[in-house]
Amino acid sequence: MATTVLGVGTGVFVITAVWIVTFVLWMMLLRASGSSKLGVVPVFLLALTITLALVFFPQSTTTPSAFKEIEIVDTLFIARYVLLALMSVIFLCALFMLLPFHFLEPVYAKALRTR
Repeated sequence: MATTVLGVGTGVFVITAVWIVTFVLWMMLLRASGSSKLGVVPVFLLALTITLALVFFPQSTTTPSAFKEIEIVDTLFIARYVLLALMSVIFLCALFMLLPFHFLEPVYAKALRTR
């Protein structure tokens, strides 16, 4: 099975990139003057051809393979985040409890030298 990113294959990213480039070219060609505005039609047809080729002729097979891929599952996911949140709260409380000692520390005046 092909590698996936965010649950979709590379073909979806290619189709997205093709249509983004197509829309950018549309905006540039539609702002042009004269007959260059008609360049929108071949750009659209090229993007449509690429999209249809990627949809109807996929690279990988759609049938599942004979072996099952190893799926790594983190069973302590929630417990780790609860522990992280608890430790963050304890750290912030300790920090704010130490701040008054730092700001309220008395500063004694030094005696002036007298003869």
